[in-house]
Amino acid sequence: MKKQHRPDQTNKLGRMTGTITTIAIASTMLLGFVAPAFAHDMSAMGGMDGHDMASSAPNAMGSHMAMDAHMVMTPSRPETPADIERAHELVTTLRKVLADYRDPEVALDQGYKIFLPTVPQDVYHFTDYSAAGEEYRGHFSPARPGSLLYMKNSAGNYVLVGAMYSAPPDSTPERLDNLIPLSVGHWHAHTNICLPKGITLNDLLRGEIGENETEMPGMMPVGSSPAAPGLNRRLGFMADGRFGFTGKIADATGCEAAGGHFLPQAFGWMIHVYPFNGDDLKVAFGTSVPKPPAN
Repeated sequence: MKKQHRPDQTNKLGRMTGTITTIAIASTMLLGFVAPAFAHDMSAMGGMDGHDMASSAPNAMGSHMAMDAHMVMTPSRPETPADIERAHELVTTLRKVLADYRDPEVALDQGYKIFLPTVPQDVYHFTDYSAAGEEYRGHFSPARPGSLLYMKNSAGNYVLVGAMYSAPPDSTPERLDNLIPLSVGHWHAHTNICLPKGITLNDLLRGEIGENETEMPGMMPVGSSPAAPGLNRRLGFMADGRFGFTGKIADATGCEAAGGHFLPQAFGWMIHVYPFNGDDLKVAFGTSVPKPPAN
């Protein structure tokens, strides 16, 4: 069920600017990189304990976004004709610039890198860290999205479904509205994130999730299930569902007690655009991933 926007959401959005100094510093220290979007993260993992994880096929990135302790979204604004025109122009631009990337090998050849390719996801992010870095420095280019979005079909092949843009973590609602109208789409940010000590944001960008560790918090005890060793190798610290972007832990005290370090906000603002399923802007800028087109 889609969660409704709370009346205090606008105030919360404004207050976040004053709480993300650490995050802004971290964003500029990531070896010149930025996060591709942990978008729709670990929705299935969040409600599982170790036993459930052992008997279920985990899916690290869900296909629907909703506000909760781990995600904040921009509030809607009244629609204007100018907003609609801008949104359609962006969708038209994306359809043109994404055409070549229907072949994922083209994206890889041009420098896009797959975020956490070993972790099962509904949506995989291929990120050009140079382009994403420009977005995080406030340089927005509709024709060069920082991330491409793919799903896997039944044969295990990547199918292009859209793109993602990012913006600096201290962006105001007005700034985000100038980039993509808030009347059309919802920018989102990932909040209240607990990562195990020893895992940094930069590690995640490199795909390092502790899969080679033996006693990292977040891993399933080896003797808890025959599936535990395999899940630990594949999912690392996300194996038991406590840590990460929709993990069970969402407060600093609980995070510290579990052997983690707490991030009020991880990375900046992000928005997904799905340009291939007709001209309905509610689909193109929606919070659910549309079914990939047959062709």
